[in-house]
Amino acid sequence: MNNEIVNRVAKSGLVTIDLADYAPNVEILELDLKDFLFQGHILKEKDFRESLKRFDFTIYENKVAAVFCSNTCIIPMWAFMLAASHLDAITSEVYAGNKETVFQKLFLYNLENINPVEFKNKKVIVKGCSQIPVNEALYITITKKLKNRVSSLMFGEACSAVPVYKNPR
Repeated sequence: MNNEIVNRVAKSGLVTIDLADYAPNVEILELDLKDFLFQGHILKEKDFRESLKRFDFTIYENKVAAVFCSNTCIIPMWAFMLAASHLDAITSEVYAGNKETVFQKLFLYNLENINPVEFKNKKVIVKGCSQIPVNEALYITITKKLKNRVSSLMFGEACSAVPVYKNPR
């Protein structure tokens, strides 16, 4: 009897995708429009424009800006446009939404730009546990991206994978 330990996972040809590898590696800073509103709720155009002019935007330099309003009030679209016009020259990028929303948008963008050819006809496992919060939209995106290109797509770990898709060939 041969007592040699064989790593069957290594020999299986499985490719593991950790979605955390595609997480955006940028600093995202929020700009909450409520701070520019009268009593945090009312947009007075003249005051709004003036407070944006006086605001020091240098903290956003070379960062990603997330523009949103944390109060439940009606903000006209031009207010977001005006804020973006101040941020655009100094930031690396400007997005609508809070920090978490923008993080997920960038994460989704990174996944959508994966080259599926590198996974063609391979057995792929998408890791289920991550150090970074991964929502359902990201798992759906990777599934759509790889389905019909891989020989099989699974979720989890090699020791306990859940089959998601198998190419019928």
